[in-house]
Amino acid sequence: MYHTPALLSASVEGLAIKPDGKYVDVTFGGGGHSMEILKHLSPKGRLYAFDQDQDVFANIPQDERLVFVHGNFRFLKNFLRYHGVEQIDGLLGDLGVSFHHFDEASRGFSFRFDEGDLDMRMNQKASRKASDIVATYSKEELTRVFKNYGELPQAGRIAALLEKARATQSIQTIAEFKQVLAPIFSREKEKKDMAKVFQALRIEVNGEMQALEAMLQQALEMLAPGGRLSIISYHSLEDRLVKNFMRSGNFEGKVEQDFYGNRLSPFRLVNNKVIVPDKEEETNNPRSRSAKLRIAEKL
Repeated sequence: MYHTPALLSASVEGLAIKPDGKYVDVTFGGGGHSMEILKHLSPKGRLYAFDQDQDVFANIPQDERLVFVHGNFRFLKNFLRYHGVEQIDGLLGDLGVSFHHFDEASRGFSFRFDEGDLDMRMNQKASRKASDIVATYSKEELTRVFKNYGELPQAGRIAALLEKARATQSIQTIAEFKQVLAPIFSREKEKKDMAKVFQALRIEVNGEMQALEAMLQQALEMLAPGGRLSIISYHSLEDRLVKNFMRSGNFEGKVEQDFYGNRLSPFRLVNNKVIVPDKEEETNNPRSRSAKLRIAEKL
């Protein structure tokens, strides 16, 4: 299975789909959310599905209502304009990594493997791999990556160890990378900390936080009044950005007020309380347990 989508029904229902409307799935992946959206569209409705990974081509259904865009969602506005779209009625984003990426050793996303290059590129045509970052970033730059994107208290030690090791050896594979970092982590926290290290490198390789900010800003511009954002995030960095943006229209979460003290926000929150998987979904799909869904409607 390429991917099992989290919060499938809730995220699609959150779009309040108009059968003749125009919708966007910025994270096509295995096509689960897109297929669910298509069930609600009439022959006049349109779905624009984005993905930068060429491995998803096998998942694209033959459906005249679906327009597949092979590209990064950070260029949302340009791609939609290219297809003659000026406004959309809703956008769904599932920001998690597909099972396919975690389960294919050759893609380099998971520390569960030893074989495979330290790659982590979502777009396989991109020039920079995770191993390039390990090989070329300064100690200060590596510290920033592991501190900001992995929230690791030992970020400086990790960076120093990598800097020392790469002076005498190549760090190209998952196994070589894990071997260098093995002395840092205690056995009790090894898996948790290694997951954070891999997360930090993946975010840096793919420019994920910058892409998310760009996409959200463009989504606000492209959404018609009453159009909805339905975003699923999986770690605190993403969720914080999404939460702040939906509440205030900016990433700092600073809510402006008018002369009378009324809140000035471009959105109305559809769910004030974040939506998470229930116990049944967590049991059937354990990887969904960290999923958080937020839905907002443009005013």
